[in-house]
Amino acid sequence: MTKPITIAALLLAAASSPFLISSPVKAGACSQTSVMARGEESRFVWMAKVKARALWRQKVRAMPGLGPNYANWARAQNTEERCLTGGAGTVCIFTGTPCLP
Repeated sequence: MTKPITIAALLLAAASSPFLISSPVKAGACSQTSVMARGEESRFVWMAKVKARALWRQKVRAMPGLGPNYANWARAQNTEERCLTGGAGTVCIFTGTPCLP
């Protein structure tokens, strides 16, 4: 009587094992939330953009569940680059949804 139960348990385990293994994330998948980064002030617009982009990448790399694979501004979706220029210099704010390659 123990043998049929053991065989049935093995068959059930074998049939359900594909559902227990986590599947890899599809290429091109994006995060559910967007990330905003406000860079440091700079005298030059191009430098303010570099600082904001670097901070955006740093924030994405540090987020649980995302990491370095998502931290590419060129692959991000719904991007917005805003730069504000005043007497003290330029500050840029980058907002975008991180995506995989």
